[in-house]
Amino acid sequence: MPRDALFGGVNAAVLTPIHADLSVDLDRMAAHCRWLLANGCNGLAILGTTGEANSFGVSERIALIEGLVQRGISPRVLLPGTGTTAIPDTVTLTRHAAKLGCRGALLLPPFFYKNPSEDGLFAYYSELANRVGGDIRLYFYHFPAQSAVPITVELIGRLLRAFPGVFKGVKDSSGDFSNTIGYVRAFAQDGFEVYCGDDGALQALLREGGAGCITAASNVGSAVSATVYANWDSEIGARAQVTLAAIRKAVTATPLIPGLKSLIARRTGDAAWKRPRPPHLPLPEEAEARLFAAFDACGVILAA
Repeated sequence: MPRDALFGGVNAAVLTPIHADLSVDLDRMAAHCRWLLANGCNGLAILGTTGEANSFGVSERIALIEGLVQRGISPRVLLPGTGTTAIPDTVTLTRHAAKLGCRGALLLPPFFYKNPSEDGLFAYYSELANRVGGDIRLYFYHFPAQSAVPITVELIGRLLRAFPGVFKGVKDSSGDFSNTIGYVRAFAQDGFEVYCGDDGALQALLREGGAGCITAASNVGSAVSATVYANWDSEIGARAQVTLAAIRKAVTATPLIPGLKSLIARRTGDAAWKRPRPPHLPLPEEAEARLFAAFDACGVILAA
């Protein structure tokens, strides 16, 4: 594992609970964050894909980060998603995260225009590096199935050379383990942190020298992920990895965000957790029943 990994270990891609008026429910979110930290998480990746970030405006995202810090969630464990299609918005969000004490920010590429050149992406990230300043480390978010914009080894290498110490790591949600390992082999020896977005790849990534995971399923499987992380080189870790892969398979068999919210609603006994922000919709009862059966078959009982 890379030295000085700021978010080394298990990081949940944290869900965002929603009030009936579709505003963010900060009290429920802070309670969930505390539960995650007490149940195996080392860090909290807020305002990511699972957190419905692109359904929220800039002012809402700022208020969300501020609200969690005000409710006692340490900014040092927060890895907020601040990447947008607009350089000024990304800079505003990232600077604000730095001002609050966040150590890192997770940056989607500019995802509206498809097939940008490597030079164009280099220019985009260079502008961010120059405008944000040096108080926060920047992490790439490689999710081509959603963004349609790849973050290549060549692009990362150029940016690491041009801006030493600014770009600290990458979350790889490509589902292509050979790509994830490509990042590790190219950069991890220099302290670059590589995180998988696929729970099924966690133990294998740790064996190769990766830093850990940033995943949606950690909202319900963080304790199992922590067992894998702590025992990555033993049979204990291997057995936990089998369970972790089963959890991921269960939660990805239904629409991910509504399904995870249903599982949290069941854990807490709080039906308000089922509410997403449109265009997402709550999971229908039949799909929810299938999800619960598949999740329970993994043998995991969530702590209250």
